[in-house]
Amino acid sequence: MKTKNIVLLVLLAMLIFSCANEWHVGDKNPPAGYFNDTFLKAAYVLGFLKLVDTNPPVPPELQEYKAIEYKNIDGKSLKLDLYYKKQITGKAPLLIFIHGGGWRKGKREDYLKYLLDFAGRGYVTATISYRLLPQSTFPDAVEDVICAVRWLRKNADSYHIDPDKIAVIGGSAGGYLASMIGYAADVPQFNIGCETGKTSGRVQAVINLYGPTNLTTEYARTHTSTNNFLGMKYADNPALFATASPLSYISADDPPTLIFHGTLDDLVPVSQSDSLHSKLNSFGITSEYHRLEGWPHTMDLAEPINEYCQFTMTQFLEKYIPLNK
Repeated sequence: MKTKNIVLLVLLAMLIFSCANEWHVGDKNPPAGYFNDTFLKAAYVLGFLKLVDTNPPVPPELQEYKAIEYKNIDGKSLKLDLYYKKQITGKAPLLIFIHGGGWRKGKREDYLKYLLDFAGRGYVTATISYRLLPQSTFPDAVEDVICAVRWLRKNADSYHIDPDKIAVIGGSAGGYLASMIGYAADVPQFNIGCETGKTSGRVQAVINLYGPTNLTTEYARTHTSTNNFLGMKYADNPALFATASPLSYISADDPPTLIFHGTLDDLVPVSQSDSLHSKLNSFGITSEYHRLEGWPHTMDLAEPINEYCQFTMTQFLEKYIPLNK
């Protein structure tokens, strides 16, 4: 029996190892995924899958601004961090990263690796805080992130920002908020509390990593996170679940969108991104969809997926908000 268990363990390890745990620029296919969540966890425990450093040091060549207040509402200060090369001249596209956490937790520093890597490539990068549960419910967070876009555009000259080249990028709840900015920035009810005059909250590109897009599906409307975010159950106000869904606002003039989602995602079903991609296509909006087989929620914490996402994001951004030469 012991021998049999050892053999099975060896076979399991070999199978896990056979899954690509590296990705190199030029590879045509994304990193190979895993058969199921158990294999994925075993790969990590056995050392076959490395995670990214989520708290890297700030390189000396980058300028860092911490805790800039972009909005103060009911005495609560909402802040952002910003990065760019110290030797920057002129203006550069702005990438705004929005953290996830089920609208309840998370912090703007969660995307530090992305912020530093893309700032090093010549972009201006920013990350924003927004109001969270349980103190705040929908649409507070949506209002906040749209206000952040408007504040950054209004103050573009102070931070080398090209106000005509702004992309929003987020994962999970942050992906949801990025999508709401992309498709609903002009909706009056989401532009409350912004002291930015008539500055627009519209953006030129959206990148959504495994974020929910339709809160009216049976799974979404019964999920605790959704009910908490909306402050009620579906039966109490079905219309609100549609009002809170990014899919409800898609129109033909929306920005190009890049989507990443793993098929092993057990928190936000991959069908959410399937629906987003389909609806964007139906309106003739550019939608580049990377549906990654065998990867879970927050898959870009894995080094190979992060490398793949960053490379793909860079190519996408160069198409739609290229760096100023």
